[in-house]
Amino acid sequence: PQSRDIQFTLLMLEFCLLLVFQITHYKQYPPNVSKIYSYFECRRKKGSQFSEVVFFGLQYLLKKYLTGPVITEEKIQEAKLFYQMHFKQAVFDEEGWRKVLEKHDGRLPIRIKAVPEGRIIPRGNVLFTVENTDPSFYWLTNYIETMLVQMWYPITVATISREFKKILAKHLKATSGSLEGLDLKLHDFGYRGVSSQESAALGGAAHLVNFCSTDTVAGLLMAQRYYGCPMAGFSIPAAEHSTIISWGRSKEKEAFERVLDQFSSGPVSVVSDSYDIFNACKHIWGDKLKERVMERSQDSCLVIRPDSGDPAETLIEILEECFGSSLNSVGYKVLPSYLRIIQGDGIDLHSVEEVRKGDEGWSAENVFFGCGSALLQKLNRDTLSCAFKCSYVESNGKGMDVYKQPVTDPSKGSKKGRLSLRRNSDGFLETVERGAGKPEEDLLVTVFENGSLVKDYSLEEIRKNARLRDEEMNPTLHNHEPELLHNHIINGIH
Repeated sequence: PQSRDIQFTLLMLEFCLLLVFQITHYKQYPPNVSKIYSYFECRRKKGSQFSEVVFFGLQYLLKKYLTGPVITEEKIQEAKLFYQMHFKQAVFDEEGWRKVLEKHDGRLPIRIKAVPEGRIIPRGNVLFTVENTDPSFYWLTNYIETMLVQMWYPITVATISREFKKILAKHLKATSGSLEGLDLKLHDFGYRGVSSQESAALGGAAHLVNFCSTDTVAGLLMAQRYYGCPMAGFSIPAAEHSTIISWGRSKEKEAFERVLDQFSSGPVSVVSDSYDIFNACKHIWGDKLKERVMERSQDSCLVIRPDSGDPAETLIEILEECFGSSLNSVGYKVLPSYLRIIQGDGIDLHSVEEVRKGDEGWSAENVFFGCGSALLQKLNRDTLSCAFKCSYVESNGKGMDVYKQPVTDPSKGSKKGRLSLRRNSDGFLETVERGAGKPEEDLLVTVFENGSLVKDYSLEEIRKNARLRDEEMNPTLHNHEPELLHNHIINGIH
């Protein structure tokens, strides 16, 4: 019963208690303010390995937290009591929230314009803007900042995932002559390493913008529920250490054989380093169970998974000794189609590149990768320098461009006035400040207005927006030369 009471209270407070920082701001704005206009960006940062970002995740936040009548009398009373206890004084704007309830039926009178989800945007450009549509509720714009600035997480995951895709595409194209199977080359192993269920869902869905390979079920459910995709990703049966070591060390061969018996059709992954990965590959898979492995086909291949050791150290030569290899159309070696490897330990953007370099002479067709914490957890808001700032206000009927410009850190300077995003005459994306942009050129789209979702993107649309460009799949363009790419696609003056 106590647990149910807590859950009920959290539901009641899910909007009015979203943040503490903004609770008292309505008392601090200048008199007669009628408009607050703010924006979100991933600031440019010299020397960063990421020069552009994938915009993703806003639709989930809008549908989950902002759409419909989100303010009720019950929530207002709960919030009033909560903040009275928290601040030990009456600072909660009960009257203001009740006016939202009475005048707008609990719907938020704000407008959000944003880049289409999945679009690839150079850092330093506006990604979305927020403004109030009713002058009485100017304080709403930045009240929801803390929620909206959490966009840093899905944007960062989608961006990192796409950087993986660039690297893998480059090597796959160079060593096989095609990009067949690219969407399955990076598997999401991150579910158990994230901080919450919501992180798993949002991060897992962000990865699915670029790939179709995942074990993070929460991400699949989010893509289904909020992005209209019945099944966004796929996996295969896989052994785990407990299913191997529960047989005892002397029966590792029997444990492997059991997996082959239970999953005789379709691909199956078997973790093989519970004791000695080299012995497992050479003497069990490559000898005692060799005929069983060779009986399998491309559609039911055995995927061997090392789960420890130096990720750049490959077992591929051992498997070649046992099972042989052939040359593909571009002269790179390929294991028999019934046998592949998935490397899932210690994988990040640096190590995946090193593994590919270490496999000189071998096609990228042979190896799949799995990534956990480096994909969904080893990142923060500073990874892409995400920020939400006010840039324009109206007071006494007059508009004024506002900005911050700290002398101690010029990189934290903010943009001025109303913003738009356009493609300039050179074809590069740039942010136009001070309201100087032409509406017909603006790439920002109204996605939310007065409590209603205006634009609903499907995952299919988002994936099309995020697809790799031809030059990103060019084997001659190295992915870790950000300044070269940066100078090519970004207009540095806003």
